[in-house]
Amino acid sequence: MRIVVKVGTSTLAHASGFLNIRQVEGLCKVLSDLKNAGHEVILVSSGAIGMGVGKLSLKARPKDTPTKQAAAAVGQCELMYTYDKLFAEYNHTVAQILITAEDVEHPVRLHNFQNTLFRLLELSALPVINENDAVATDEIGIETTIGENDTLSAIVAIAAEADLLVLLSDIEGLYTADPRKDQDARLIPLVEEITPAVYALAGGAGSQLGSGGMETKLRAAEMATQQGIDMVIANGAHPDVLYDIVDGKHVGTRFVGKEKKHDNQ
Repeated sequence: MRIVVKVGTSTLAHASGFLNIRQVEGLCKVLSDLKNAGHEVILVSSGAIGMGVGKLSLKARPKDTPTKQAAAAVGQCELMYTYDKLFAEYNHTVAQILITAEDVEHPVRLHNFQNTLFRLLELSALPVINENDAVATDEIGIETTIGENDTLSAIVAIAAEADLLVLLSDIEGLYTADPRKDQDARLIPLVEEITPAVYALAGGAGSQLGSGGMETKLRAAEMATQQGIDMVIANGAHPDVLYDIVDGKHVGTRFVGKEKKHDNQ
């Protein structure tokens, strides 16, 4: 399978903002093993600004755009150094691709992006993709910008003609209610159609999940499933869950790609 895995800052870093070394090492080990098993893996990784904040010894995440861009420029180097070092231990080569909204909205630039992506996969490299936060300044606006990495991961999965998209976050999946507020909230294991009622379940549920949140994950799911790509939301605290997800077992919430809907019944 061709698999796109998106990891959020909450999966990569401690609450202090510094790199969660054990977590990142575990993630790289599992992704390397999936590649060894014959799968093609693409990693969409957050964390550049957060790592830049630590590297620059800033007291808090910056609020002004130029400092955010500076932190991203520094942090992206640190992020790729970490991935390069850890994946190299398992004899895998990583490649960095930084894109902006213009790269996926302009047909020629999108074609160039796809050419690079497909060739890297042919060469058995592991692409690590992020938005180019050092130069991208537009705020979230789904029609004109990327804005956050849930949407970016869906764009990448579609461009890569992936079989599966996995969003690893600090939540188990989609619930019937906010599990932080309602002890009777139940995890929904399978969603075959994203309806207004499904979107209603996201109300406030992702308020503490960084720049994404549940609503952006549902938008990503809608984008991916419309192109026939299954998408799973799962907790990234234990990267080993990726084995079960790839095997089709019930982990988190799986959104079924359109033409695959009847195959799962």
